[in-house]
Amino acid sequence: MKDKLTIQLLTAALLSIGGLIMLYCGVYIDPRGEVHESLLVAFGEIATFAGALMGIDYVYKKKV
Repeated sequence: MKDKLTIQLLTAALLSIGGLIMLYCGVYIDPRGEVHESLLVAFGEIATFAGALMGIDYVYKKKV
């Protein structure tokens, strides 16, 4: 059970960090036509939200 929670925590952290990086790229880096900025922002928001949910779930599982 502890290994599963560790993997969940690492995945949540990676999703959150990756989402924040994509949000930064969508706002501050000019795409050269390969990837539209709205796609970067949408993926960044989804990844950040998913990471936050997994992190919240981890906290509550750790308390029990």
